[in-house]
Amino acid sequence: MEKDSVIILSGGVDSTTLLYYQKHRIALAVSFNYGSNHNGRELECARWQCSELGIEHLVIPLDFIGQYFQSSLLAGAEEIPKGDYDNENMKSTVVPFRNGIMLAIACGIAESRGLKHVMMANHGGDHAIYPDCRPEFTKAISEAMQAGTYERVTLIDPFTMYSKAEIVKLGKELGIDYSHTYSCYCGEELHCGECGTCRERKEAFNLAGMEDPVPYKSHS
Repeated sequence: MEKDSVIILSGGVDSTTLLYYQKHRIALAVSFNYGSNHNGRELECARWQCSELGIEHLVIPLDFIGQYFQSSLLAGAEEIPKGDYDNENMKSTVVPFRNGIMLAIACGIAESRGLKHVMMANHGGDHAIYPDCRPEFTKAISEAMQAGTYERVTLIDPFTMYSKAEIVKLGKELGIDYSHTYSCYCGEELHCGECGTCRERKEAFNLAGMEDPVPYKSHS
């Protein structure tokens, strides 16, 4: 099959799973350095996965996000809320219109390279918290991408209605090494085990019947 797609790759579980799931179609992986607490550790994982698959990897700096946008994800580990991955608890971690910005850039890169699609690994568990992960957003921005490009670039988002556990189950079938993924919003060497993303990750691996290979500071 033709390599016709760009993937937005964070280095977390979801986008890494999509990378392996669609590796036969991916010509380029694009990661963004926007100043989040965990950006550096995610990027290390993204580089490792692309090296394993022989997929070209670009890292694009988006320094203005960290400079001008407000989010606890940009403000240091001490600002990240502890507890469950739910709307009220995680709302402070929203980086306003982050996916819209990243998709616009990835769309421009796709057209510049003559590629037809951009892939993104948003999933069902994000809908309550992040507006730019919801189906109405991805449908609308895919239509805007098509309308704004000669190549009529489209968005591929196959995990939009998946749970994170379903994504991990798929990764298990694909034989993905999840030890080279990072999820904790605090951004320290070990996953904290207490923030919403750590709890969501642990729950997903548990439901998928798979041992999470990353170490945690706390197992609460």
